[in-house]
Amino acid sequence: MTAAVTVDPQAQQYSLGHLTIIDTPTPELVRIAARTGYDFVSPRLICDGLPGMDHSLARNPALLRATREALAQTGLPVHDIELARIADDVDPGSYEPELAVGAEIGAKHLLSSIWSADRGYSVDAFGRLCRLAAQYGMTVNLEWLALATITTMADAVDVLRQVNEPNARLMIDLHHFHRSRERVADLAALPAEWFEFAQICDAPADIPTEHDEMARIIRAGRSYLGEGGTHPAEVLAALPAMVYSVEIPNAEQVAAIGDEAHARRCLETARHYLAAEPATGLRSHR
Repeated sequence: MTAAVTVDPQAQQYSLGHLTIIDTPTPELVRIAARTGYDFVSPRLICDGLPGMDHSLARNPALLRATREALAQTGLPVHDIELARIADDVDPGSYEPELAVGAEIGAKHLLSSIWSADRGYSVDAFGRLCRLAAQYGMTVNLEWLALATITTMADAVDVLRQVNEPNARLMIDLHHFHRSRERVADLAALPAEWFEFAQICDAPADIPTEHDEMARIIRAGRSYLGEGGTHPAEVLAALPAMVYSVEIPNAEQVAAIGDEAHARRCLETARHYLAAEPATGLRSHR
């Protein structure tokens, strides 16, 4: 990875990840992101197999119209869309309608994760997804997580090396980096060009072993940066400069202060934390 230099925290760009306020309809997600000072928005367009509301734009023309209107009114760009799961019962080609809509509204990046235990199938299907996304000018960013079957950075790296597609990328979620007990030093061996964005959050330092508690924290129990025990700055300091997608779902905070105030506090606390403990990386944002 290219040698790092200090990045001005004031120049850092942020996107509002949909999971932060997952019950918010996409047009309002866009408006909240714009009102609270984000540079981008990261909507969930592919919802099949995931808990929560269906935010599909390809299947809901009225929602698509309202989202287009919100994007036009705010001028806020879309950064990435999610979540294209690689699973035994899913044909990657079935994601094409949402990729087409995502490209239409300006998305340049697609988030993916792998849920099949068949590594050969997973590599083949992920490669097909990369080639499909390339037709729409998108990168495909592979995330590992405890609830899936690709659960470590080493597994994700293995898939990327086997696939060897020019638009395949690695996406680091700070919570999952901590959860799978990764070492910051291991990031130095990875190509800088593999990284387009990172999902940032903090979380409790203790790593649960029970599935339900694991899922609860992932989906509804993350912490503002600097208020957990995972040391986000140490990981970000080892990465190139990139957009930070704020993914801090916290059901307690949303219930107490509401979606918009929570989204605002996510950004304010991230900026404050990184100003106090600045990350380092390459100067240019993608």
